Amino acid sequence: MINIILLDRSNFLRDQSSDTPSSDPHTRSNSDSHALITLNSPTLFHKPVITLWLIVDRFLHAMRLNDDQLNELSARFQAELKKGLSAESNAAAAVKMLPTHVCSTPDGSEKGQFLALDLGGSKFKVLQVKVRECVGIKKGDVEMEEKIYPVPDELLTGRATELFDHVSESLKDFMHEKNISLEKKHPLAFTFSFPCDQSRLDQGTLLNWRCTVSNRSSSMVNDTVATMMTCGFDDSYCECVLCVFMCMGTGTNACYMEELRHIDLVEGDEGRMCVNTEWGSFGDDGALKDFLTEFDREVDAASSNPGKQIFEKMVSGMHLGELVRLVVLKMAKLGKLFDGLKTKREIIFSLDLNPSDDDCIAVQHVSTIVSFRSSNLVAAGLAAILTRIRQNRNMGALRITVGVDGTVYKTHPQYPKRLHKVVRRLLPECQVRFVLSESGSSKGAALVAAVAQRLTSLRRQVSETLSLFRLKEEQLQLVKARMRSGLDAGLRSKSSSTIKMLPSFVYLTPDGTERGKYLALDLGGTNFRALLVRFKKQTSRLYHKIYTIPLEIMQGTGEELFDHLAQCVCDFLDYMGLKNTRLPAGFTFSFPCEQSAIDTGTLVAWTKGFKATDSEGHDVVSMLREAIKRRNDIDLDIVALINDTVGTMMSCAHEDQRCEIGMIAGTGTNLCYMEELKNIEKIEQRMCINTEWGGLGDDGCLDDIITLYDTEVDQNSINQGKQRFEKMTSGMYLGEVVRQVLLDLTRRGLLFKGHVSETLKTPGIFETKYLSQIESDRLALLQVRSILQQLGLHGTCHDSIIVKHVCLVVSRRAAQLCGAGMAAVVDKIRENRGLDHLDIAVGVDGSLYKLHPHFSQVLKETVRVMAPQCDVTFQPSEEGSGKGAALIAAVARRKRDV
Repeated sequence: MINIILLDRSNFLRDQSSDTPSSDPHTRSNSDSHALITLNSPTLFHKPVITLWLIVDRFLHAMRLNDDQLNELSARFQAELKKGLSAESNAAAAVKMLPTHVCSTPDGSEKGQFLALDLGGSKFKVLQVKVRECVGIKKGDVEMEEKIYPVPDELLTGRATELFDHVSESLKDFMHEKNISLEKKHPLAFTFSFPCDQSRLDQGTLLNWRCTVSNRSSSMVNDTVATMMTCGFDDSYCECVLCVFMCMGTGTNACYMEELRHIDLVEGDEGRMCVNTEWGSFGDDGALKDFLTEFDREVDAASSNPGKQIFEKMVSGMHLGELVRLVVLKMAKLGKLFDGLKTKREIIFSLDLNPSDDDCIAVQHVSTIVSFRSSNLVAAGLAAILTRIRQNRNMGALRITVGVDGTVYKTHPQYPKRLHKVVRRLLPECQVRFVLSESGSSKGAALVAAVAQRLTSLRRQVSETLSLFRLKEEQLQLVKARMRSGLDAGLRSKSSSTIKMLPSFVYLTPDGTERGKYLALDLGGTNFRALLVRFKKQTSRLYHKIYTIPLEIMQGTGEELFDHLAQCVCDFLDYMGLKNTRLPAGFTFSFPCEQSAIDTGTLVAWTKGFKATDSEGHDVVSMLREAIKRRNDIDLDIVALINDTVGTMMSCAHEDQRCEIGMIAGTGTNLCYMEELKNIEKIEQRMCINTEWGGLGDDGCLDDIITLYDTEVDQNSINQGKQRFEKMTSGMYLGEVVRQVLLDLTRRGLLFKGHVSETLKTPGIFETKYLSQIESDRLALLQVRSILQQLGLHGTCHDSIIVKHVCLVVSRRAAQLCGAGMAAVVDKIRENRGLDHLDIAVGVDGSLYKLHPHFSQVLKETVRVMAPQCDVTFQPSEEGSGKGAALIAAVARRKRDV
């Protein structure tokens, strides 16, 4: 069998009119496996030559593929890629899409010494590879020493154990020669250039026999994957592994980085993994049946594996020469060649033929068509992979680097140019750069080991950091116990408990008889809402308007704050046409107040970023009344002052009379519940208690679970040492906790390549809404990267995974802590009533509960585990504290009228 490569100097071929001889410096002859004919005499190109070309064209018309055919092939290939990735269809797929467990390319921080084995044929190499870490903005460099060991023929066809015993002995010889200790454990990379089903990075099964790498191995890779790593190390545009790599020598193959969520054969859905396509088997299921010629069928029938590796037999160096031979043989039998005996020519001399000049030209043209069909088919397959990458990343345009290796690509003078040209024509929306691999698989295998070693170290350090946020059940039980202790202490009249347990003077929940129009005012954060609520039978209708509280007002004087609220109320009444109407009003004031009556309340302390002076220790209802009086243009009958948790409970109780708890999980966090009269020492009546549970831990009882990041957030807050529970659980602080973790990981070089940006150093820049967005199950990592880029944080896919994990552990801890606190409350209610089982509803409001993708589920699961004797239903409040304030005003008015 002879592989023939013919150098075409012609500018006549109709579909290669722009081609010129390659000036690629990598182009070189390989006399061992190829014979090269150079036809460059202008006297050859006359009318008989044109006639010969036309004869060959007609004879091989089935091999001359147009763009429509190539696009059809590409579409079929895309379908095969998808089929091979699916667990349901993989068994029947021709293209197996084998996971490699290689999830990252080098970033320049890899370092160390590695041994590498490269086994792919009758010879194999053993190498010592030294990888030095990058300096400055440059990537590190790689030094290699290698030795080639032959594999005797009897081992190639013998037992697997004998083959690997030989490999092991050769490795031992190499280590002895290089003075490498046999006693010390060395990381080993193994390039194994055959299809393997890998279950781990260091283990793979080959066809019918098991190939398990020894315990010294840190990675096993296919030659295409190793080539990818080499080019990824040298090319900066391989970041995020936007690369496809092909080996087109004796055989052909390709690998690329696929989104992990699409690879059914492995667990996990975050990040990417290199997939070894084994695309040489494309067409084994008949997908290429209408593209096969009689010569392809002859090659397949005469092969050692008929019906297998159909695509490879159409494009690889092992079979191109045989295709040319079969074509030439048939043309000769039909009398179209070798009918004039002249002097023997270079390449055909070995075939014992006496070709004419015309015969040489015809054979050259046959070779050109066969090799160009090969490049066209490879281009169609590559276009399918690049299209999938672009679609995976939802990109209109794609800038990408393609690493290539293999003797056909390196030695054929026209093959690379033809391949590049067709790929770019099939994918005009992609900017494709081709990079020829140097010392591909050998260097790449060591880099796989180096990357694996780096990622293992990184994951370990990140996991150790995030373990601070992972709470065990015993810790949650302690939180529950401490919360319960705080609740009981807060109910005692002379207690100094951090959980204030403030009486609300709300004695009753709605009974459905509420009627009329009520005004509701709601101050709970950076916004102030004014509402008009109309009750009719058991229905309600609500109108509202939202007003922003400027920061200078939040942190100015108390008089300025309440004057601003009065102005907002006046605007709303004017907007509703009720400026001259005196309506009963409920005032939702979402800050801890000591109440002595339903319509009075002394502010204990500001929270949620408020710091208005001359307010703490004053009656907030009186301050609002005085601000309204100063205006002298509106009049209000403020009949009730409530906390937002109480309003939420009342709002949900209007829909479900089982609701006796109100909870807020948003910018801040708090809870209220209906306490038994006998347990409230502060008063002599039965009423709802506003726990103000955000203060749990202010006495140090949570110090064993408070992390250094929580401490940093507390120290940078305006109320240091206060609201410690709230600072671990509420939306106002969670984003800042995440930022502190990210800042620490970056400073330690575990994130964003150690680059601490000014953005990352900015307090408050990482808002809690980003946790909800990043943790969304529907969000791909590319979108996570987009969110980070909006914040000026530019990282890799692995950086995005780490950021997502940080968000996950911080928000999960928050939900678990709230769940432990809730468990303490419902168990207390159950015990208060002497019940074996409690069925109760909780009204919930707040953006964290409503908008975060996992918070509510983690909260519910924690309560279920921590309070197994309670059946707790969570009912989201639609209009929460606003509607609740109006309901309390209605209930209070009804009670007053009685």
